[in-house]
Amino acid sequence: MSGIALLIVIVGLGIIAWAYSRMRALGFRRHSSVRVSSLPHHHGWYVALWTTVPPLIFLAIWSATSPALVTDMVLGAPAAAQLPPPGFERAAILSEARALAAGRAHGAFHLLSRILAPFYDRAQTRIDWIATLVVLLLALAGGAYAYLRVKPDFSARTRIERVVLGLLLAASLIAILTTAGIVASLLYEAGRFFSVVPVGDFLFGTHWSPQVIDPRDPGASLGAVPLFWGTFFIGAVIAMAVAIPFGLMSAIYLTQYAAPRARRIMKPILEVLAGIPTVVYGYFAALTVAPAVRRFAVAIGIDWASSESALAAGLVMGVMIIPFVSSMADDSLAAVPSAMRDGSLAMGATTSETITRVMLPAALPGVVGGVLLAVSRAIGETMIAVMAASGVATLTANPFASTTTVTRQIVDLLTGEAEFDSPKTLAAFALGLTLFVITLLLNIVALTVVKRYRESYE
Repeated sequence: MSGIALLIVIVGLGIIAWAYSRMRALGFRRHSSVRVSSLPHHHGWYVALWTTVPPLIFLAIWSATSPALVTDMVLGAPAAAQLPPPGFERAAILSEARALAAGRAHGAFHLLSRILAPFYDRAQTRIDWIATLVVLLLALAGGAYAYLRVKPDFSARTRIERVVLGLLLAASLIAILTTAGIVASLLYEAGRFFSVVPVGDFLFGTHWSPQVIDPRDPGASLGAVPLFWGTFFIGAVIAMAVAIPFGLMSAIYLTQYAAPRARRIMKPILEVLAGIPTVVYGYFAALTVAPAVRRFAVAIGIDWASSESALAAGLVMGVMIIPFVSSMADDSLAAVPSAMRDGSLAMGATTSETITRVMLPAALPGVVGGVLLAVSRAIGETMIAVMAASGVATLTANPFASTTTVTRQIVDLLTGEAEFDSPKTLAAFALGLTLFVITLLLNIVALTVVKRYRESYE
């Protein structure tokens, strides 16, 4: 029986177990004078979990290990003696035989694959029957064990709550373990990189040319300062020069001047910008904004302006993060006590004076936190940098010149035919670790500022 069929059988047995145990619990409530500690559906879910969870755990483990078991059984066949030594050709023959047996292929390049396909079919059938019997035994044994425990004084509710608590704990641990895995992989690969390239050469070197690396001194070509500067220049200078004024002014208008109906219409329209895929922004930057910036530069007499300028990437990146700044500023301004605004207006101040001298200073911590979060979002942006920024690392403050970012270089380093153990490829992990640390610090600072702000007004 296939995995999908077994899954359907397990679910069906769980539904049956839930119904029968619930009916039994209802009988206790009707005919027993003993006080019942759990509701009927608690008993039903308790038995259903015992019926379904053990088989599902076995099925998950079995699905991961059964291909290796099937292959071992096929290798024990006499025909497998003709296989070549372990390597790419042997793996290709076995893969073709497995595909033929499963019906995913109708032909093979190797004659031996056709010979081994029936052995794969028989081995897979045997494994499937073993899995079916074990799943049925686990489901029936678990269901019978739990069904016999359904009694008036049995606290099924406590058991169910413990299971739910365990599921919630597992769900919360997934994010933590994923982050720990990412950090561990970055640290390991970056450690391999720094064992070849000195940390000082990488962090403070001003020459980045991973295409030509001298094996005697690889750090001379892997100085990341131009990448850090390009990332800061595009994401924290140009993008913020667009996002902060427009985001802050839109938040002021929506919270202080706009009518309720206008706010209900305009705020969702503004937040649509946050839902646009970044690849769309990248196409817009490469096909529309970059040529327009170059034409503007030529019109004002700058003939050497690049078609992959920092200004083009930064402008589109700033438009992309306007909703982040606007949303945080909106929430911060709305959280300022209305008594402060009303008191200022009552003293004779105009609306603009109230905003600039009362509302904004009071909301400044929240606004700063939103700006820092937006900066961390901008410097980690990839698609706009890949499609609009240059791949040439330069140290320049000219917005019409070409420059690159850390994320663009990570993509360039990990795509191509370079060896994985080479300093060129491992440099991507060092860049990723550096970017991770920078964005983590920015997020910590932003959340700290926002937390202090909330403590002041709650």
